[in-house]
Amino acid sequence: MFYRNELQFLCDVLRKSRLSAIVTTLTDFDSAVEVIGTDGILSKPLVPAMPEAQTLYHYAAADGLSYRYLLLPEMEIPTILFVGPYLTSAPSHESLAALGVSLGISPSEQARFEEYYTSIPVLYEGNPLFMMITTFCEHIWRNESFALVDINEMHPISSASINETLHTDRLEDSLVNIKAMDQRYAVENEILYAVSHGQLHKEEQFFSVLRENVFEKRLSDPLRNAKNYCIIMNTLFRKAAEHGGVHPLYLDRVSSAFAAKIESMHDLSENSALMRELFRSYCRLVRRHSMKNYSLIVQKTILLIDSDLSANLSLKSLAGYQKVSPGYLSTIFKKNTGKTVSEYIQEKRIGHAAFLLATTHQQIQTVALHCGIVDVQYFSKIFKKLTGKTPKEYRESVQK
Repeated sequence: MFYRNELQFLCDVLRKSRLSAIVTTLTDFDSAVEVIGTDGILSKPLVPAMPEAQTLYHYAAADGLSYRYLLLPEMEIPTILFVGPYLTSAPSHESLAALGVSLGISPSEQARFEEYYTSIPVLYEGNPLFMMITTFCEHIWRNESFALVDINEMHPISSASINETLHTDRLEDSLVNIKAMDQRYAVENEILYAVSHGQLHKEEQFFSVLRENVFEKRLSDPLRNAKNYCIIMNTLFRKAAEHGGVHPLYLDRVSSAFAAKIESMHDLSENSALMRELFRSYCRLVRRHSMKNYSLIVQKTILLIDSDLSANLSLKSLAGYQKVSPGYLSTIFKKNTGKTVSEYIQEKRIGHAAFLLATTHQQIQTVALHCGIVDVQYFSKIFKKLTGKTPKEYRESVQK
């Protein structure tokens, strides 16, 4: 394990910051959590049966405690680094009393419950410990761009304040303004680089910047000022994602949806959550739809597939549309994407089917038709092959 010393250093730093950090196999996870658990007061944290490689997970439990974990590479047995619990805001006596009631904590256990919570470290967004964890991930995965999965999106982000640049004719103040402007542009360029490379894990860094008041206030109306900056960032993120290899077909949908969301914002407190959603959405576009390393023929093929999953997407028809032989298209597609054309189409169709099953009440046969599969039995067979569940089982699991 080439990163043994780095892992030990990270765990030492976290523990000295009063943040529990354990390295455990998945099979031993339950017993390992007992070491950092709440002695039966609260529920255990949730960990997927098999976490994805090169993915940093964040989980916020219903009891207000947060955790981070990741699958460590180069291990013979699946092993995770598990960090937590921590709080994202300092609890008050009143909030702990209310939380205890909502969790069904008995009066006799309330004192011990509050004592436990006051011992938990409080880590706000942008805390250097989060930066250290993401830097460690970049090192062990040898990749600046990896997935950041928030299991449940439970914590709202406080509204980002936007400060005012001083306008004056004095030379000293002008130099201060120039320095502030340079800082603002440097921050924006760093954010745009993160979007163009799909670096979801830089989110904490992004929001720590927002709290440091680097954005200039140009209007007296704070809400209009915030909307204007959201409009600017929507445009910049769109161009960054395009530079990252995302086709305008995908960008137009997202950009238009955000334009409507921005104008419908009624309160300044919504600004930070919307900016966060902007950043994450464009990063995900790059991660899912970047085609900057694909040949023009493969790019066109993917666009044909993604634009209408219910169409005739046979290899022959896709090749004929571009006036190339099926054999040539098959070879170049596999070389560029690592998948055959049929594998790519199946994954896209089943992915869209999963979305429809989770978000609509359409019959399974109707869902299959929307995904371009006429035979519902064949659809169910492929769906189970790729997801491990039948369409009915999948819908029931999502509803639960």
